[in-house]
Amino acid sequence: MESNQIKIGLTNNSQCSYLPAQQERVAVIIEAEHHTPEHYEIFLANGFRRSGDTIYKPHCDHCQACQPIRVAIPDITFSKSQKRLLNKAHHLRWEFKEELDSDWFELYERYISIRHSNGSMFPANRDTFYQFINTTWLKPQFLHLYDNNKLIAIAVTDCMEQCLSAFYTFFEPEYALSLGTLCVLLQMKQSQNMGKQWLYLGYQIDDCPAMNYKVRFQHHQKLVNQRWQG
Repeated sequence: MESNQIKIGLTNNSQCSYLPAQQERVAVIIEAEHHTPEHYEIFLANGFRRSGDTIYKPHCDHCQACQPIRVAIPDITFSKSQKRLLNKAHHLRWEFKEELDSDWFELYERYISIRHSNGSMFPANRDTFYQFINTTWLKPQFLHLYDNNKLIAIAVTDCMEQCLSAFYTFFEPEYALSLGTLCVLLQMKQSQNMGKQWLYLGYQIDDCPAMNYKVRFQHHQKLVNQRWQG
């Protein structure tokens, strides 16, 4: 895939969802022929993400705060606090599925109402969520986490030949454990089980407290000036 064959479109500026004082715009892959799992894996390695069918990358005029971040799976180690979390969660059951459980929306609705009532996804809407997570060219997997058969978390996960990509997670908002962190740890374990090289975690934004948890996963790398640095 030659870079000079890729057509890029730019969106208009809008208020940033993560840093309200900033304006954001994104570069978008236009040509449909590049919307494949094989090409998307290359785009991920170059700092792109997806939203629905759209493959995009931040291309802001005056800000470079968004740094793509990934974990090198063959080198992963868990910190003491992450090991404690896994031990506390030993009674929970998890599995990856190709479809969402029938009661997913009730969990998602509670999560959005309590954790993100000021966000763009409020109020929770089934159709909007499906448009956000689904794509015509890639089939996401769904990590389901249960406590005594009660659904407490779902992590939407894209799967490609050499990597997994953590797409979106929602969970029981008042649960005693850090379910967001736990889901990433389980995605790391799944990546190990599948022999993957990378787990992509999206963008790290140092000045956004909601994003800072991503740097706690050891042996992570950030894409800085188009070079992955660990």
